[in-house]
Amino acid sequence: MIGTTGWRTLLYKETLRFWKVGFQTVGAPILTAVLYLMVFGHVLEDHVKVYGTVGYTAFLIPGLVMMSVLQNAFANSSSSIIQSKIMGSLVFVLLTPLSHWGWFFAYVGSSIIRGLAVGLGVFIVTVFFAVPDFAAPAWILIFAFLGAAMLGTLGLIAGLWAEKFDQMAVFQNFLIMPMTFLSGVFYSIGSLPPFWQNVSHLNPFFYMIDGFRYGFFGVSDASPWLSFGIVGSAWLVVSAIAVHLLRIGYKIRG
Repeated sequence: MIGTTGWRTLLYKETLRFWKVGFQTVGAPILTAVLYLMVFGHVLEDHVKVYGTVGYTAFLIPGLVMMSVLQNAFANSSSSIIQSKIMGSLVFVLLTPLSHWGWFFAYVGSSIIRGLAVGLGVFIVTVFFAVPDFAAPAWILIFAFLGAAMLGTLGLIAGLWAEKFDQMAVFQNFLIMPMTFLSGVFYSIGSLPPFWQNVSHLNPFFYMIDGFRYGFFGVSDASPWLSFGIVGSAWLVVSAIAVHLLRIGYKIRG
């Protein structure tokens, strides 16, 4: 059973945890995205057109928004778990009668909130540089939610697995970061050689960003329904793994 109030209390606690240091957890990622936009947009705006007519700056904005959503959703759940384990405060959550489902919804839910908050902030700031269209707003919301949920769940798994910050850094630097940057944030994979296009289609992060971008322009490198199916299925798989690890108390119970 999820319970009626326990998971909501933990969700509130986890949301308040990142919000109280919002300058670091929300403001800093927004600044980073703006710097990416200023550098790449300034250099390539007059040289690159995507999908035939879309300016590069407008094309780049959805990619930066989604990249910010993914990275911050992952950072929220992973950092919370690993810090609680190292500092010893996780025992206070273990003492509660909260079920493994309660843990899952609280940690992933707070990650979704942080990811979407950062993504919205990035969009509000970057929209002054170029105003993208809203061809299919429903897809924007769907992929933003699925992307944040997917990375929040991966962050939960990483936090459970890692026993020190070095292990967490390996997970983030050698898996999350490369998959994010090689997913089409800064380019359309249609511009790549055939071999690298095929490699990109093996990256689930590509479908999150490509589907999200479709919501703005109505054009994408893959069908939004295909992207939805792949991302949704991937989230179900990682969610099943995360819930199982929580149920057996993997690396959090003696």
